[in-house]
Amino acid sequence: MPTSSNRRTAAALTSLTTLLALSALSACGGDADADGGQPAVGAKATIAGTVVQRDAALYDLLPDSVRKSGTVRVATDVPYPPFEMYAAAGSDEMTGLDYDLGQALGAKLGVRFAFSAQKFDGIVPALQAGKFDVAMSAMTDNKDRQQVVDFVDYTQSGSGIMVADGNPEKITGLDDLCGHKVAVQAATNQLELLTGHQKDCAAAGRGKIDIQTFPKDSDAQLALRSGKVVADVLTKPAAGWTAKTADDGKAFDLVEDPKAPGGYNASPNGIAVSKKLPELTTAIQKALQALIDDGTLKRICDQYGVGSIALDKATRNAAVD
Repeated sequence: MPTSSNRRTAAALTSLTTLLALSALSACGGDADADGGQPAVGAKATIAGTVVQRDAALYDLLPDSVRKSGTVRVATDVPYPPFEMYAAAGSDEMTGLDYDLGQALGAKLGVRFAFSAQKFDGIVPALQAGKFDVAMSAMTDNKDRQQVVDFVDYTQSGSGIMVADGNPEKITGLDDLCGHKVAVQAATNQLELLTGHQKDCAAAGRGKIDIQTFPKDSDAQLALRSGKVVADVLTKPAAGWTAKTADDGKAFDLVEDPKAPGGYNASPNGIAVSKKLPELTTAIQKALQALIDDGTLKRICDQYGVGSIALDKATRNAAVD
């Protein structure tokens, strides 16, 4: 995932697309109360077309404090499509991949996952201070953060390639960008990726990538729309969501490279859990694995155009740095 500054940029770039597309998604349904659409305690929920019901054995794994309150307090930074979004402009009702997954975990564990907005750089300190129990905010699992929180990993994400609808140049991976004009936002990990790949182009006897940098990815997208470049390289979740929603999915395609299902240089994203609640970490890990096994996690990710970033195992503290 990008740094917090790049994270905010990505949010701004896709906010308009997000609002236009949300009406087409029915992520969560089922039993909900009147408080911000949060599911009632112990209620089943329909998530991405799947009915998720309480597992009594998993409920018993929860710490006493959570069982007594019936609530897991979740910090999240909104918006960051497709992980965190508001359902409409001016609304405080949340939606998105992380929100849907939180509702599925809550239904499986028999408690409410109550989401609250928090600035990204304040999330970990808020967990340490006991204001929240967990964070679900597309947070990269890294070793520095592991010093103060534990992670249950659910997706992996890195850089992705977005091309014009129909993929006219038949781009299948980074090597196919050699010799072509490619758009990328300046001062990003994606620019470093393209710059670093130049030596591979040379080794293969192919021309250099003609890297076209732009101050914003929305500018890079315009270059792709107009045919000035053959591809735009950005974070894979943003690429997948944009390809799914822009012009009702008719503007762009996401390149799926089987050698990099989560994207290039992918890192795990994790649910951050307070180290004061080890029982909650265990319960969430087991509940997540159940949602992986029955296909719910994959369906949630598919709903947002990023099915390939879903992990097939709920790992714990699996940082790659």
